[in-house]
Amino acid sequence: MFKKARLKLTAWYLTIIMVISIFFSFGIYKVLTNEVERFAKIQKGRIEYRLHNTRPPPPPIFTDPDLIIEVKQRILLILAQINLFIFVIAGALGYFLAGRTLKPIAAMLDDQNQFITDASHELRTPLTALKTSMEVSLRDQNLTLDNAKKIIDNNISQVNKLQSLSDNLLELAQYQNNNNHKFFKTVSLKRIICEVVKKMGPLAQKKLIGIKKKLIETEIKGNKDSLNNLFTILLDNAIKYSPKKSQININSKKTDRSITVFIEDHGIGIDKKDLPHIFDRFYRADQARSKTQIEGYGLGLSIAKKIVQDHNGSITVKSSPSRGTTFQVVFSINK
Repeated sequence: MFKKARLKLTAWYLTIIMVISIFFSFGIYKVLTNEVERFAKIQKGRIEYRLHNTRPPPPPIFTDPDLIIEVKQRILLILAQINLFIFVIAGALGYFLAGRTLKPIAAMLDDQNQFITDASHELRTPLTALKTSMEVSLRDQNLTLDNAKKIIDNNISQVNKLQSLSDNLLELAQYQNNNNHKFFKTVSLKRIICEVVKKMGPLAQKKLIGIKKKLIETEIKGNKDSLNNLFTILLDNAIKYSPKKSQININSKKTDRSITVFIEDHGIGIDKKDLPHIFDRFYRADQARSKTQIEGYGLGLSIAKKIVQDHNGSITVKSSPSRGTTFQVVFSINK
């Protein structure tokens, strides 16, 4: 599809350029031929003037029409060669520019198609479980009230998963729209992180995980709710993948132009082969699936990355299996 679109776009580029080139060539041809005829007339007049002032009277002077025709033909040939050169160069450059123009569109559509495919796959799993459970229950003639309650409870759990997935998909779509810039204002990064730590405290206490923070007071331009969501996602991941009675460290480092926040855990870590993909939608490392019973759809870090990008920041990760993971988030400081 994009190959045909690229050729069509190249043809349009080429048509526009050649129409302009031919139009200017026609104008140049008219100007030059008029100049040739004018020069021939002037030259004829000068020669006649000189000869008329001599004795005896000279023979009549005539302009050579064949010479003028030949000059016009040479001008036409030169302009045709120039237009042919422009046609070749414009065609090559047009094809290149068409590719550059369509590349982000193609990437966006590929990304959208992949998103739809992944979302459909993730939605199909709980829907299939719900359907199977209800079909089996309908066929069971000996279904008791207790068993029916268990099935309903299980179905509610599947519905909750679907709701969680749909909420995450809507949230990701919201950040992809990049409409949060208009809600930016000066916020305290330290205060936001402290609020997140307080909110996530009960979840950490269940696993007897301590959260140690050492933060520098810094103000940045941002959306408070988005930043709160960002650090909630990162801290939630740190708690989920950390063993009981471990510790999570949250530190910040400030320079003249930026502030870096470090969130360090001592959990299961991330394998080297998985690191390049952890911010991809619906990606969950095999290690995370096999060593823990944590449920999720792999959308959290994708949302976190979009939030950071929305704030013109950067997010990186360092990790070693069985040793832990450290996320680094960098923001520019207000001046």
